[in-house]
Amino acid sequence: MSDAQIYEQGYRKHDGQRLGVAASIRSLAIHSALRALGLRRTFWAKLLPIAAVVIAYLPAAVFVGIAALIPEEITNEVDAIPTYHEYYGFISAAIILFVALVGPEVLCTDRRHGMLGLYLASPLTRETYLASKVLGLLPVLGLVTLGPPLLLLVGRTLVDAGPDNVGGFLVLLLRALGGAIAVTAVYVAVALAAASLTDRRAIASAGFILSLFVSGTITSTLVESLDTSELLYLLNLTVVPFELVQRIYGVEGNLDASTAAVVAANLAWVLGGAALVLWRYRRLAVTR
Repeated sequence: MSDAQIYEQGYRKHDGQRLGVAASIRSLAIHSALRALGLRRTFWAKLLPIAAVVIAYLPAAVFVGIAALIPEEITNEVDAIPTYHEYYGFISAAIILFVALVGPEVLCTDRRHGMLGLYLASPLTRETYLASKVLGLLPVLGLVTLGPPLLLLVGRTLVDAGPDNVGGFLVLLLRALGGAIAVTAVYVAVALAAASLTDRRAIASAGFILSLFVSGTITSTLVESLDTSELLYLLNLTVVPFELVQRIYGVEGNLDASTAAVVAANLAWVLGGAALVLWRYRRLAVTR
């Protein structure tokens, strides 16, 4: 028989600095961003996210290299370098792959490993917990939605195809930021919605990709085979965010729809995904 004895029971009050809700949100957001990137994890956890980022930057890096090595030839054929909104066509698959990998990672892992209850035992509520996750994802996804167009700006500037003055440069930066936010917002909302339905990352990633495939297949079939209105393409997740990017850059879009309708379609996807995530997390039974 053990000789161990318990002499006292109770709790000690925390006598350190209390940083509050804002510090908890910031700390969880940073942790979520690092986990999404696979940092502090095994090499294999880093491999696919890094590969997706490299794929997103590779075309811009090639254009910059060509402009630096043979600028005179490229200057005579400026159209050889894509414009900023056209560049998303080169990297849309990399963006989708990256979101499919990092989006479910930040939600599914906490529920699968029982960490959600510990987080909610802190000053975080369910809503601020989700806000922390979104804040952690935004800069991570900026790696593939904002960084590549900015790198392309370097290439176009080298062949005198960039902005003519400081004002034009600032306008271009704002458009690049707006385009990145448009793509990021829709895909984060859909990815987190898929992740809220399961605690398995692979299933959530597959669900995100499947939702894009299904929306694209159904709308394409209805419009092209049944000759229905092109407005149905506003339900296509592989089309609608990039259509908004074109409008942000001041270019006439591919769809015969008003800019207001395109904005409304993007907002509908974002709000719909957010509503599903909130509904799911408010109904979750969590043991603290």
